[in-house]
Amino acid sequence: MFKKKIPSWKKDTVTTDAVLKKIKPGMHIFIGTGTAEPRTLVNAIMTAEGYHLDDLTLIQLLSFGDAISFKALESKRYRLRTFFSGWVSAEAITAGQVDMIPSRFSAIPALMQEGQVPIDVAFVQITPPNEAGFCSLGVGVDVARRAMAHADLIVGEVNEAIPFTLGDTFVNINDFHMLVEAKVPPFYFPRYPVEPVFERIAENIASVIEDGSCLAFTFGPIFEALAKCLSRKRDLGIHTPFFTDALMELVKSGAVTNRQKGMFRGRSLTAYALGSKELMQWLDKNPMVEFQSIDKVFNPMEIGRNRRFVMILPVRRVDLSGRVALHNSSANVSAGPGQIADFLNGAEISPGGYTIVALPSRNREGTPNIRLFLDDSPDLLSLPESVDLVVTEQGVAHLRGRTLRERAQALIEIAHPEDRPGLVDGGKMEKLLYPDQIFLADSAHFYPAEIAIQHRFKNDLHVYFRAIKPSDEDQMRRLFYRFSDKAIYYRYFSPIKTMPHTKMQAYVNINYQDILSVVGQVGEPGQRTIIAEARIAKYPNKPYMDVAFVVDEEYQGHGIATFLYQMLARLAKERGAVTMTADVLSSNRTMLKVFEKGLFPVTAKLEGGAYALSIDLTRTNP
Repeated sequence: MFKKKIPSWKKDTVTTDAVLKKIKPGMHIFIGTGTAEPRTLVNAIMTAEGYHLDDLTLIQLLSFGDAISFKALESKRYRLRTFFSGWVSAEAITAGQVDMIPSRFSAIPALMQEGQVPIDVAFVQITPPNEAGFCSLGVGVDVARRAMAHADLIVGEVNEAIPFTLGDTFVNINDFHMLVEAKVPPFYFPRYPVEPVFERIAENIASVIEDGSCLAFTFGPIFEALAKCLSRKRDLGIHTPFFTDALMELVKSGAVTNRQKGMFRGRSLTAYALGSKELMQWLDKNPMVEFQSIDKVFNPMEIGRNRRFVMILPVRRVDLSGRVALHNSSANVSAGPGQIADFLNGAEISPGGYTIVALPSRNREGTPNIRLFLDDSPDLLSLPESVDLVVTEQGVAHLRGRTLRERAQALIEIAHPEDRPGLVDGGKMEKLLYPDQIFLADSAHFYPAEIAIQHRFKNDLHVYFRAIKPSDEDQMRRLFYRFSDKAIYYRYFSPIKTMPHTKMQAYVNINYQDILSVVGQVGEPGQRTIIAEARIAKYPNKPYMDVAFVVDEEYQGHGIATFLYQMLARLAKERGAVTMTADVLSSNRTMLKVFEKGLFPVTAKLEGGAYALSIDLTRTNP
């Protein structure tokens, strides 16, 4: 039998005891993050006895591995210094065992360069070297290269189970003063189970993500569900702090091409990989995934080079002004202000970019997650101007450019239906809403979210159709004031000059049972404008529905009225109508043609200058 040749690098390895003998009291030791954590070295330093391992400072950007335990930190021999308040450090910070450094992640390399974060020793996980003697930093580029440049002692933990990733990951084996062979497997992250509420949230998020958008992913049930919902999108780009199993599945679906990115075109950009063994195998020598250090990945200017960059931020709670409370549990991954700020700014810089805040309308205990106000706390992100959309399983609230009153109304509409009456009452009391604000409690249970649809018309005009909401009041008033006198007369049969709040709020507050109204919108998510409205209204005592619709004159001639007519006819039939009726002025030839060209036979009777139309929904034209 032939003996298996021992790799040359193994002959150069030393024991962890040999490394610990080099550690002196008071040293600052840099440790890689997450799946890049050199667990053999960290376990050794955590459990060591008989060495002068006192007053040591451990520096780790994000501490959510399992090697640095709260129990070990209680020994007082070590103190963890971190830039992230999640996982182990969240509990230890409260107990005074961890020093938290508030900082944007993009600024951390500069802090090291300036000596603000001193480093004496660097513990870095690496792959075995290739034929040219180069190792890969594997699944966490982090600031490892910067730490190595400042450390007096560089120790590499060679782990054969981590992938040889590509990008700014190559380090020469000769750059290390000591090598240790990994004796424990990498830290793998289990996948989150996805409950139905998160599937509905993901569907709503996907509804406002355009083809060609660039996304940042992180960890959690929303992202597990989102990958499936985005699988039918086209030409998505990835610029993300973390690469996960869900993101791997999204790439495999074909939805991700990275063709429209502003940097690293054709490749998904990331700094860390967190996930399963399958993910690690898939990343091995994968040229489609580019690993770079955090000064590239978290740099707002670099993020902003990507058109339509979308930041998706899972949060715990949100109040009616748009302030959000971040997650603070040990299950949280990269959702502290220091990690979020760079990506928020990047989304603001990006042409067509926006930020989505996502959460269930209620928590597991049934407590409302949308509140009148949020108490001040360290987890409060008080940047309402940076929140463009808020998404729950109940729908999407568009906040960008809206007043506090409009924001409050939009957020109430995506709260849990049983929580909305209390929010309306509280909003009136705090003068966030009009004192006479109409609220139809039953309508919260009947909103027909399922009718929402997007359609592309000629000249590549994309229009988004959905049921009207009370928060559409101001947009509907603006639509009214854009109409010419002629258009107003055609729609309302009288020369109406004004549409005050009292009239319009009665128009947009409907119960969706007796009246159903559909609006058409154009524009980017978060900046959409209503350009059309159509409605059907039930007759009291027979299976008839009256229909009326109007289109902004700037958008007439694209076929929008015809589409709305067909859509309303279908909705009327689904709701049991056998006949639709409409009144059209005899001079309004354009609208008459819409009905004449429809699928259903129309009879018309001229009465006092207007045609009374009757549309038979039980038959179709030959």
